[in-house]
Amino acid sequence: MKKKSKNIIISGGGTGGHIFPAIAIAQALKRIDSEINILFVGAKGKIEERKVPEAGFEIKLLDIRGFQRKLSFENIKNIFRLISSIFKSRKIIRNFKPDVVVGVGGYASGPLVFAATRKGIPALIQEQNSYPGITNKILSKRAKKICVAYDKMERFFPEEKIVSTGNPVRKKIIDPSATKEEVLSFFGLEANKKVILSLGGSGGAKSLNDSIKDNLDKIAQKDFYLIWQTGKNYFDDSKKAVEESGAKNIKVYDFISRMDLAFKAADIVISRAGAGTISELQLLGKATILVPSPNVAEDHQTKNAMSLVDKHAALIVKDVEARDKLVDEAISLIENTERINDLSNNIAKEKVENSDTKIAEEVLKLVK
Repeated sequence: MKKKSKNIIISGGGTGGHIFPAIAIAQALKRIDSEINILFVGAKGKIEERKVPEAGFEIKLLDIRGFQRKLSFENIKNIFRLISSIFKSRKIIRNFKPDVVVGVGGYASGPLVFAATRKGIPALIQEQNSYPGITNKILSKRAKKICVAYDKMERFFPEEKIVSTGNPVRKKIIDPSATKEEVLSFFGLEANKKVILSLGGSGGAKSLNDSIKDNLDKIAQKDFYLIWQTGKNYFDDSKKAVEESGAKNIKVYDFISRMDLAFKAADIVISRAGAGTISELQLLGKATILVPSPNVAEDHQTKNAMSLVDKHAALIVKDVEARDKLVDEAISLIENTERINDLSNNIAKEKVENSDTKIAEEVLKLVK
């Protein structure tokens, strides 16, 4: 008799920090067993609606939004959206018949994992951050296993459910195959010059961009390169400011299509402190200045950053201080090779490899 294929639902998203690890887990499951059927459940209008089909997986969408932290008419509408999403999740579960559901955080994971566990379907949740979001805190009571990337998570979750796996990362980001010549050619760099890489995400980070724009003259005088990803919202103004400054050592991009080459070029990285980015920096062993976003739940990016700063594995500049301090800190670091090496060695000690496969194996252990 032919063996029944396993059915897995992966739910969640809303940001790249949620959906890229989810796709990595799905790909790992397929590597282990190509016959596994995988269905994603995400939020309508969010990044997963585009990225999941691009990765070759089917997705069902829920009309759900995050609750605002104040009384509003929108929150009343969100209550009805939540109830509707639970009913739609029940229908999805009834039709797909999952053996296990996986929640990666974000709006859509709540209704799906709640509905599945009510029917006795085992659930695994994956928490990327050092401080969990409210959705995963609630779902942890129903989950069979909780895969985490940081120490001391028993403060938030039942200790007996916790499995330390690290965060899955995009394989193409850490691909070591690119040659130095390819890197230099892609960005138009001269050999033997140090490189600072500044990342603000696809939308951009205002404080990072303002910090650099206000200090273009300082950077222009130095003998290093700055690869500056501004994000689409800030690109035109930033490019114009660089042209007006006459700086020849600043390469401005709204979006970098080959992040593997950007990371390979960089001696130091300036970045927000999202959990996925931190995991990539750990695997790549990059000396890093973290500027945590203040616009995230529970200030979790500061907590992510401090988990490295406390181990002398990264530097931190507060968002409110970035305009005054960030560029000076970056110049001081890029001119100190010994300090770069120390940070690089220390952050590399924190890496966890093959996290996607570890999580996939934990998922398959839950199949009845």
